[in-house]
Amino acid sequence: MSTVVETAPVTFTEGAVKELIKLKDQQELGDDFGLRIGVEGGGCSGMSYVLGFDQLKDGDHTYYINDIKVYMHKAHGLYLAGMQIDFSDGLNARGFTFNNPNAASTCGCGTSFSV
Repeated sequence: MSTVVETAPVTFTEGAVKELIKLKDQQELGDDFGLRIGVEGGGCSGMSYVLGFDQLKDGDHTYYINDIKVYMHKAHGLYLAGMQIDFSDGLNARGFTFNNPNAASTCGCGTSFSV
């Protein structure tokens, strides 16, 4: 079903960790929920990021990043290896940002990319 993997393909900044913990607490999710990180087809550049709390699915790998349980389908690691997730809370921008070294191009929205 799931494999716990030692080395996570993505990292979180301190701001992202604080926001993710806050969001999980606000939603009052049980221990069976983890943060799903992945990709899906679509968006302006061809692929979009998936980021949200979900339950374990077949084919997932489980990671623990800064004490946050993370679920990622093993096939998505190819697109996300080395990515850093940050959270901005400024006057001009608020939300999660994705710094993905595998992205050949990104669009202005910051949640869509191509490889």
